Amino acid sequence: MKFAGRNVIVTGASLGIGRACAIELARRGANVGLNFRSNVEQANAVVREIEGFGQKAILLQGDVADQSFVEQMVETTAEEFGGLDMYVSNAAYSDRQRMIAADMGGFRRTIDVSMWGAFYGVRAAAQQMVKQGNGGAITVLSSPHAVIPIPTAMAYNMAKAAIDHMARTAAIELAEYRIRVNLVHPGWIDTPGERKFFSEEAIQKGSQKLPWGRLGTPEEIAKAVAYTLSDDADYMTGSTLTIDGGVSLPWWSNRDSGEQ
Repeated sequence: MKFAGRNVIVTGASLGIGRACAIELARRGANVGLNFRSNVEQANAVVREIEGFGQKAILLQGDVADQSFVEQMVETTAEEFGGLDMYVSNAAYSDRQRMIAADMGGFRRTIDVSMWGAFYGVRAAAQQMVKQGNGGAITVLSSPHAVIPIPTAMAYNMAKAAIDHMARTAAIELAEYRIRVNLVHPGWIDTPGERKFFSEEAIQKGSQKLPWGRLGTPEEIAKAVAYTLSDDADYMTGSTLTIDGGVSLPWWSNRDSGEQ
């Protein structure tokens, strides 16, 4: 129960990594504000799981690309729980098209949610934590896309590269307030969102080509997020924790090499 008495907001918390983070933090004692945009049934199911641990949960339905909503979300959570100690920026959006053929509406939506949404949340959470004067911890879910120029994902690549630098800048600006800001880079994780881009067959076949031979799980990422938020990571700020099964390694150089 390392987070007993602490309060957290997790964005994009109805599915996938966000859901796993909300449940893991509640399991460790935190009260959780669950942000989601449209998956009402799934969000309510997460609330029931959190309450099963004896923790409080509130639903925060809205779009993180809306700055006024994000600021109200933080204010509501602080009022409901009596403060905000931790923030997990997880919500993201991505369309996949080559740049020259990209629908600009989807391109901008990717930037609005994945970059501006992350910034609005980090800023609002930090403002609340500074006001409280008790420090805090913020973890931003980014991606190897921040450093690997994956084709058909230019907007997402841009957004993730931007929030990496945003988080590191926030870390140095907020150190004097004892607010830690860190990044987590998940690799290819088995989430419902992956089915937007790949068939089940493609996922299974593609996962076998990864250095570790499988996709990661949301629960593995959630445990890492919990570590970055915990007192065990007190000396960690402005850092990036990569959990990607070797995706960031030059794995392609080892393919069909004949080496045993």
